[in-house]
Amino acid sequence: MQVPTMSIKATGARIPAIGIGTFGSDHVSNEEMAQAVHTSLSLGYRNIDCASVYGNEKEIGKVLETFPVKREELWITSKLWNDMHGKGNVLASCKKSLSDLGVDYLDLYLVHWPFPNFHPPKCDVTSRSDNARPYIHEEFMETWREMETLVDLGLVKHIGTSNMTKAKLTLLLRDCRIRPSFQEMELHPCFQQQEFLSYVKEQEIIPIGFCPLGSPNRPARDMTEGDAIDMAHPIIVEIAQKHNCHPASICLKWAHANGIIPIPQSTKERNLLSNLQSISSDPLSNEELEQLKHIDCNSRLVKGQVFLWKEAKDWTDLWDLDGTIACPQSYRNQPSKEEFDGKK
Repeated sequence: MQVPTMSIKATGARIPAIGIGTFGSDHVSNEEMAQAVHTSLSLGYRNIDCASVYGNEKEIGKVLETFPVKREELWITSKLWNDMHGKGNVLASCKKSLSDLGVDYLDLYLVHWPFPNFHPPKCDVTSRSDNARPYIHEEFMETWREMETLVDLGLVKHIGTSNMTKAKLTLLLRDCRIRPSFQEMELHPCFQQQEFLSYVKEQEIIPIGFCPLGSPNRPARDMTEGDAIDMAHPIIVEIAQKHNCHPASICLKWAHANGIIPIPQSTKERNLLSNLQSISSDPLSNEELEQLKHIDCNSRLVKGQVFLWKEAKDWTDLWDLDGTIACPQSYRNQPSKEEFDGKK
C-alpha cells in the first residue's frame, strides 16, 4: 500500500502521513507493543512514534533489528522525558534511546513536555512530584540548546516540541537557533485547537496529532466526567455510515485532510490495517469537513493534572488558556502582543 507523505520545508525530507503510536496506555505490555510494531511494518507502516518514558524502546529495537527494511525507509521518533531536561541530560537521554532502538540516528526527537515535572508509571490522577514547577522559559531554552546540539552532532535529523502552547511556542521561535520542525499535540474532531493549529501551520511546523480517535483506552488518570467520545458523535457516525467505514476512520480522514499526522495506537492487525487505509483512500468531501469543523467542543482529554506544581490553581494552568504563561518567574518573559499575534 502506498502511504502518503508530507514534506518538511527546512530539510526537504518526507515523513509518512500516518504513524503508529507506541504508548501502551498502562495496559499493553512491552512485548505486545513490540509485536504491534512488527505487524505495522508488515502492513506498510514506516512511521513509528516512540518515547523513552513508554519503557518499550528496547523491545521495539529488537523488532527494528530483525525486520527486513532499510533504515532510510523508516521514520523513527523518540522523546526526551521530563526528568532529563537541562544541560548534560539531553545527550545522555538521546543516546539511551538510540541504543535501545538500535539505530544510529533519530528522524525526530521531541521535548515530551515543556517543563521538568514527571510522574511514576501507572500513577493515579492525584500523583504529584515534590519538585514540580511551572514553565520557566530560561530553563526550557537551556534544554532546547541541547536539542540543537543533537542536530549539530548528527544524532537527530529534526527536533520538535510536544504539549506546547501558543504562548510558549512563540517564545521558543523568538529565541531558538534551530526552529522546531514538528509540534505533537492532542488533536481529534472534538478537540481541534483551531487557532493554535493554524498558528503552528503558519509557522511551517508540521502538527502530529495524538489521541486522534479520542483515546478511549487512555489511562484512568486522564478521564474526567463530561469528556467527549469522538467515535460516538452522531455527525461522525453519520459520515462513517456514508463511507461504509468505522467512525475511527472518519477521525483519521479528518486529521489527514487538515494536514495533521495522526499516530493512532492499536495492537490489532485489523485496526492497524484499517487505520492505514483510512488516509490512503476515500477522502472526506468539503461539505463533510465543514460539518466536522462545527462539532469541535474543546474537549481536552489529556489534561496533565499529574504535572501540576504546588501553587497551581488547576490543570488549566498548564495550557495558558488566556495567552499568558502561568508562572511568576515568567512574567518578565512573556510573548509580547505583537509576537503572540504573529506580527513581529
